[in-house]
Amino acid sequence: MTDRSFRILVNPLSGGGTAPEKVRQVSELLVRAGARVSVEQSRDAAHSQAVATDAVERGEVVVAAGGDGMLASIAGTVVAAGGTLGIVPSGRGNDFARMLRLEGTPEGVAHCLLEGDPTPVDVIEVADGAGATTVVLGSLYAGVDSLASEIVDRSRRMPAALQYPSAAVRALASYQPVEFHVTVDARTHVQEAFNVVVANSGYYGSGMHIAPMADVHDGVLDVVVLPAGSRLSMIRRLPKVYDGSHVELDGVTVLHGSQVRVAGEGVVGYGDGERIGPLPLTATVRPGALRLLLP
Repeated sequence: MTDRSFRILVNPLSGGGTAPEKVRQVSELLVRAGARVSVEQSRDAAHSQAVATDAVERGEVVVAAGGDGMLASIAGTVVAAGGTLGIVPSGRGNDFARMLRLEGTPEGVAHCLLEGDPTPVDVIEVADGAGATTVVLGSLYAGVDSLASEIVDRSRRMPAALQYPSAAVRALASYQPVEFHVTVDARTHVQEAFNVVVANSGYYGSGMHIAPMADVHDGVLDVVVLPAGSRLSMIRRLPKVYDGSHVELDGVTVLHGSQVRVAGEGVVGYGDGERIGPLPLTATVRPGALRLLLP
């Protein structure tokens, strides 16, 4: 038996609309174990953040049921309120859950929520030019993958497993590389590139191992700069991003630090699949800022 109380926030559209059914299965297991559970459907980010704040004030564990965007939309609120966050992976990508090696079955999810330890993990705080900040869990990225994210957002009718690979190829076919200025802990690197990724977690894009050196417990941001080149060459090299071997290719730059400023003319930055805004953007690691239920 457990004395934990959970407030589950579910994105009803996640996983092609399968998230609510997964939450129902998980909730039944939690209640059977003696937990107190309430479930609310997320209407929008503001609603989710208000619910998360209320849940923390009541001593409840906030549980995000959806994809990486749903998770990131309330993570900053949980951090600010000093609460604990749980995850029901049920989106298209689930890349942060993949990084944490979280079990995706209802039984595995329920076991983690019931028995998991509140474990500190790092987050990224992203600031725009006006000083507004956004908490990102996985990575901030800008360039061809920004365009890919926009394509994914327009590809809801395509099977989830095909959305990211298809969007990556389509984006590469049309994106024009730009000169990026990447400043890591006051040292600036300038390179014409297809993409810049500032990573806390190693995965993004539904399983791409973009930053194989990343660790959510090390207090370090890992920066991967993918160089400009022929589109055909980039498309041929795309499979290497899934196993992480792309970082060994000529021209790929890997940097490490605690604060990263990314600038590039006409480029928009995304974080965890959600649009943040035009560059320049500054990412700062916040070590151990989020308490997360982990096995």
